[in-house]
Amino acid sequence: MEFAPLFAYCLALFVAAVIPGPGIAALVGQALGGGSRNSMFFILGIALRDLTWLTVAVVGLAAVAKTFAEAFLVIKIMGAVYLLYLGWVFWTADVSETRIRTTKEGTALSSVFAAYMVTLGNPKSIIFYLALLPSVVDLDRVDLVQWLILAVLTTAVLFAVLIPYAMLAAKARAVMSDTSALRKLNQVAAGVIGAAGALILAEATAAFFRRA
Repeated sequence: MEFAPLFAYCLALFVAAVIPGPGIAALVGQALGGGSRNSMFFILGIALRDLTWLTVAVVGLAAVAKTFAEAFLVIKIMGAVYLLYLGWVFWTADVSETRIRTTKEGTALSSVFAAYMVTLGNPKSIIFYLALLPSVVDLDRVDLVQWLILAVLTTAVLFAVLIPYAMLAAKARAVMSDTSALRKLNQVAAGVIGAAGALILAEATAAFFRRA
């Protein structure tokens, strides 16, 4: 694959990823409430989402994706409900050091799961990979090696864009040491995550009624 299409792809993905949305809001909330470790797993879940849509586009399953749009809508609703639950967990969490450590160690997989479920049905991602990507990359000429190159570039761009969001939020948590401050920060994280979940749930509900 030539350099120019790869550069165009990375640039387009960077622009799409850097625009704040519910996924980034959820990531910031995750970093505020659980620290940088879980936020890295959350970013991994977002990257897996993009790799899923990249694969769908490359293997020519856009028509299949449209056929199963209702299934993706259900997944989006499940992800939104999980975010609301996660917001409740942060709001009611014990902010003692032991509990914080346990939460960090116990939610890595759930962070990946939450990010994947929440963002899989993101219209921005669907439009990017199924509509805009073919105008940047000739998908008919993408073989396994080229898919691997695109997958690596996709993951690298997403981590490069999203890590600063997560690190800044995690740093805000790190500078707070007293219980009262941490409790308030947990409540802020709960509010951010809950708002993201509510927004995603509202979008999914509106889409459901449009199709009904």
